[in-house]
Amino acid sequence: MLVVAWDLAIRTGRVPLLPGPMPVVRAIAELARKGFLLRHVVASLFRVTWGYLLAVAFGVPLGIVLGWHRRAAMALAPLVEVVRPISALAWIPLAILWFGVGDLSAVFIIFVASSLPLAVSAMNAVGDVPAVHWNAARNFGLAPAEIARRVLLPAILPRLLVGLRLSLGIAWLVVVAAEMIAVDSGLGFLIVDARNAGNRYDLVVAGMVLIGAIGVALDAAMRTIERLPALRWGYAPEEAA
Repeated sequence: MLVVAWDLAIRTGRVPLLPGPMPVVRAIAELARKGFLLRHVVASLFRVTWGYLLAVAFGVPLGIVLGWHRRAAMALAPLVEVVRPISALAWIPLAILWFGVGDLSAVFIIFVASSLPLAVSAMNAVGDVPAVHWNAARNFGLAPAEIARRVLLPAILPRLLVGLRLSLGIAWLVVVAAEMIAVDSGLGFLIVDARNAGNRYDLVVAGMVLIGAIGVALDAAMRTIERLPALRWGYAPEEAA
């Protein structure tokens, strides 16, 4: 229905402000035929993958430590809360200064944008673990490593998976913006390059459609991971009661 409404609006409008669906489809086919489509998509996914994995490796352990140890939270949580609201795009000039124009700048920006929300998500998940679970683990004499494996991880995993999914969406949003400034490939660069090329707004909208489609695919992949039986082992509310 949206595609039909889009097509009708273009056909009936006196001044078409957007290309219609068919020109956009032809633009995507043109990109594929010339080999640009795969190049730009792979470049964007490459940067998101590395930036996101580094964010997970840093943000999740940091959040668990802050949620588990009160003194660490008192010392570091205010700093996290100060830095977290800063837009990732504000780091672009510094990223270019430190890493130059290229993949490292984009990866750094994705890392900054994704790691701190992940840390806050993990910290809040640890803080919401019922006290009865901690007390039961201590009463049974579990070592800290066993508490983390048998109590902490099962309790925070459902909320942690939600945080991972939301952070992946943030990473995908940020990479497109970073590619408009800091690199010379990727879907963000495709949009800016098509705009600068003149009246190639069919390529601009094609880039937007591709960004949306890949974003939906990434979110669907994370939803599938959330539903895996091996990962659905958190505490249910009735069990906690």
